[in-house]
Amino acid sequence: MSAPAVHQAASLLLYYPDQDWLGRLDAVATQLRATRHPAAGPLLRFCSEAARVPVLEAAAHYTDVFDRTHRRTLHLTYYTDGDTRRRGGALVALREVYRAAGWEPDPAELPDHLPLMLEFAARCPRAGTRLLRNHRAGVELLRLALEAHGTRYAHVLDAVSATLPGPRPADRAAARRLARTGPPTEHVGLEPFAARPPS
Repeated sequence: MSAPAVHQAASLLLYYPDQDWLGRLDAVATQLRATRHPAAGPLLRFCSEAARVPVLEAAAHYTDVFDRTHRRTLHLTYYTDGDTRRRGGALVALREVYRAAGWEPDPAELPDHLPLMLEFAARCPRAGTRLLRNHRAGVELLRLALEAHGTRYAHVLDAVSATLPGPRPADRAAARRLARTGPPTEHVGLEPFAARPPS
């Protein structure tokens, strides 16, 4: 199992649980069981835990985790740009990255939505992995927030983090430092992590 496959699986697991949720979990778990990739473990743990929860309860949990606070939002530019005009520019730049790769995402979703970014990384691994690395601060701040909240979705972010190069921040202070300094590579045309992320 390659990193693009991990990214595709994580993308599917981070979308809202709808009427096809249990089938989605089963399909993802079936693919994951065929691999020995280290990132498969956290994703399989998520699938196992989520499969035991009724769909309506899973949907309510998803809303509680991701939709009630910016601290756990799936929109990654919020962690680096907050509600500023700079964030608008970052969103436009993300759309340009997608277009340059020949990919048109769902226009109903903001381009910094993590499941969408993961799907892009699965379809366009080189550009998509670079994009995820450039948004590593947001990924790590979300991962730490999910761990603190005690939700099974932390397993999914563990898997995503494991696909990114370099050590991952151990705590929110380290992730905030990453947000201020950015990764030591090009930033795909975006202003790199200049704003203080939400506390």
